[in-house]
Amino acid sequence: MTAGLLIVTLFATCFSMVAKRLSSTWLTAPMVFIGFGYLLSVVGLFPREDAENLLHIVAEVALILLLFLDAAQIRLSALRRRHVWPVRMLVFGLPLAIALGTFAAWLFLPHWPLFALVLVASILAPTDAALGQAVVTNPLVPERSRQTLIVESGLNDGMALPAVLLFASLTAEVMDQDGTNWVLFGAKQLVLGPLMGMAVGFAGGRILMWAKTRNLTADAFEGVGAIALAGSAYLAANLIGGNGFISAFVAGLCFGHVVKGQCKFVYEFTESEGLLLTWGAFLLLGLALLPEALQHLSWQTAALIMTSLVLVRPAAIWCSLLGSDASHTTRLFFGWFGPRGLATALFALLVVPQVDHELAAPILALAINAVWISALLHGLSAQPGAAWYAARVSRMGPCAETEPVEHTVTPYKPLRSNGSERQKNRS
Repeated sequence: MTAGLLIVTLFATCFSMVAKRLSSTWLTAPMVFIGFGYLLSVVGLFPREDAENLLHIVAEVALILLLFLDAAQIRLSALRRRHVWPVRMLVFGLPLAIALGTFAAWLFLPHWPLFALVLVASILAPTDAALGQAVVTNPLVPERSRQTLIVESGLNDGMALPAVLLFASLTAEVMDQDGTNWVLFGAKQLVLGPLMGMAVGFAGGRILMWAKTRNLTADAFEGVGAIALAGSAYLAANLIGGNGFISAFVAGLCFGHVVKGQCKFVYEFTESEGLLLTWGAFLLLGLALLPEALQHLSWQTAALIMTSLVLVRPAAIWCSLLGSDASHTTRLFFGWFGPRGLATALFALLVVPQVDHELAAPILALAINAVWISALLHGLSAQPGAAWYAARVSRMGPCAETEPVEHTVTPYKPLRSNGSERQKNRS
């Protein structure tokens, strides 16, 4: 155990030394850490039982922080003006993806119960912008497109969760006959979560700005406060029956709107810890779950995963954006860059104890295989795909995809600066 932890910490140290260089290549952090976790499992240097116990909480905390951080960087004023794309993708695209995914699952797994097929489609529907950081942080990609992908990935996991829990219970045959309880549950998840996120985000942002103007806090403490605020939004929403993930995202959106980029060290501090947690979550996923998932990988499940990535989501997104000002290029781009990540893995871990024993292992294996396949394919295509899209959009000239950027009081600077730049900022 100690030797395994030492190897993990040394590997993370070495990777951080070359992370900036690797960020400009096809090799992404999720790909690297999933592969390294699998390697540790093969050689037996880290007990898989301990990794399984850590995975759930690490992945959940990482998802909460990433949702909060990504949302805090979105310009709420621009989103209000240009909200058609993410709204269409969430309201029409997500249900359509679940419906098409159910049909695809039936084609490849016809012997499974219907509710289990819908459950699989619901687990595979949410996306994760953490696997597409090369896209959502690429300045060549128009800002409206980047923010659309961030908003979609931030909200679709919370919107998919009621469907996941509903069909997990139906699969286990423990739901009430009329389903009224689940209708109420879904409504509470989608209403109370955003309301709590708004309250926590606005209040936290105003309190932080009030403390800054009176010199009551400092940069290091602001970072701690931001992480605590993300956790508060998640826990408070769960306490009242809302969706914690949606709450964390909405809280970050409102918090960023209030502070308007004036607390850059908040973002730097949060992004550092967010990256560390993300790396740890993908490493634990490769270590604890990937070996067994690969044993369950058949041509049917592989074909279903590829169909979900290549056909189901692109078709759903394309149809959801019909009649909007999104070009054909933008629809194709959004359809492909919907990687499956931590939300898919978390949902599978969440429902496995509820479903029939014969289906539990296959459902979990399918989800984990979808995550590593998506990490590989979307990681390989992130840089060239972003460059292709940026070039195609630039040739269109001034259009909806290339609206001018609104600058805040102090523009946010991502954490890709070196140590000397950060020290200069602190001084």
